[in-house]
Amino acid sequence: MFATTPLRIVAVSAGLSQPSSTRLLADRLAAATRERLAVEQDRHVEVHVIELRDLAVDIANHLVSGFPSAGLREAIDAVTEADGLIAVTSVFTASYSGLFKSFFDLIDHTALTGKPVVIAATGGTARHSLVLEHALRPLFAYLRAVTVPTSVYAASEDWGSSGDEYTEGLPSRIRRAGGELASAVLGRTVSGASRALGLDDGEDAVVPFEQQLADLRLD
Repeated sequence: MFATTPLRIVAVSAGLSQPSSTRLLADRLAAATRERLAVEQDRHVEVHVIELRDLAVDIANHLVSGFPSAGLREAIDAVTEADGLIAVTSVFTASYSGLFKSFFDLIDHTALTGKPVVIAATGGTARHSLVLEHALRPLFAYLRAVTVPTSVYAASEDWGSSGDEYTEGLPSRIRRAGGELASAVLGRTVSGASRALGLDDGEDAVVPFEQQLADLRLD
């Protein structure tokens, strides 16, 4: 019965232009995750992409009024209820965009506990690639999500590049990150299904280290 339950993958794109390389990266990460889940695991996958540029005014209004619009509430619910999350931002002044941060400021700090997340970013130069480690990964650690090991940064020159003998090309990194998210989603789903069926008595079960980290409460 659990194998027929659709898995929900939500991708949040904080690109500002139209078309956007940020949206393109979000789409490709979602496609890589869907391919791994659908083709290799024979699971039905529902992918929902949230364009934050379309919600910019609603986000600003919610920050000052405390009341979300119907569209913004739907987006927040989609993120918090997803089985796996893909979060992609463009880089501004060596960090995530204000739009990206403002949206996640509206997410309750416990709502993403234990949720598998791929973090990704786009920018004009590879010099900004460390934004993934010094900005995005700490943000989702605070939100108690579980970020997969591979993060994906796409500079302008990465599009269409196959990499070299020292560096993986963008398509390879996308496939690897998508595969890691798929594995994390399946592991979390199977664990939840076992608990729902009463197959886990809680005595001899081994709790994954990343789940232990996600369950920690800040003092």
